[in-house]
Amino acid sequence: MPFPQNVPDVTFKTRVRDESVPGSNPFRWQDLTSAEIFKGRKVVVLALPGAFTPTCSSNHLPRYEELHAELVAQGVDQIVCLSVNDAFVMFQWSKHLGTKNIFMLPDGNGEFTRKMGMLVEKSNLGFGLRSWRYSMLVNDCNIEKMFVEPGFSDNADGDPFEVSDADTMLAYMKGVQSAGVSSPCREFQG
Repeated sequence: MPFPQNVPDVTFKTRVRDESVPGSNPFRWQDLTSAEIFKGRKVVVLALPGAFTPTCSSNHLPRYEELHAELVAQGVDQIVCLSVNDAFVMFQWSKHLGTKNIFMLPDGNGEFTRKMGMLVEKSNLGFGLRSWRYSMLVNDCNIEKMFVEPGFSDNADGDPFEVSDADTMLAYMKGVQSAGVSSPCREFQG
């Protein structure tokens, strides 16, 4: 399956804190476009199957949080965690994990994920449509590098976590090729 050379043009439905909103929940809806996230910036995206799921919560997202300063030192402007979950779930998950440096991007309708060619059926787990696990480096809307987990398919038996991790991304950005990085995964270089 071919990957896009540029990130898809979509509008994300996000929630932002706004102290002018009355009540105990001072948040409002705000549309955020792909261009607003990626244009003129270097962004690392980690895309994963779901908030609060075991691998995503114990390793995938936390390790990107841990390596935030090192990735920024390599010229990254922002690290984005994308999942086919709504804004409320993404907010609560981030709060639960205590993330401070990762922008939680809800792809509630799966539009971005579908246009990336990474939307898979996970009805075998009761999840419905979700993102396949991958990471990518985006430079001014251009997808420079993708690390896609092996076994891409609907209703996959497992949830591989071999190449989309923060350490692999950091090694790539430092110009270091770790043994095994390219062999088990589908890669895209734009």
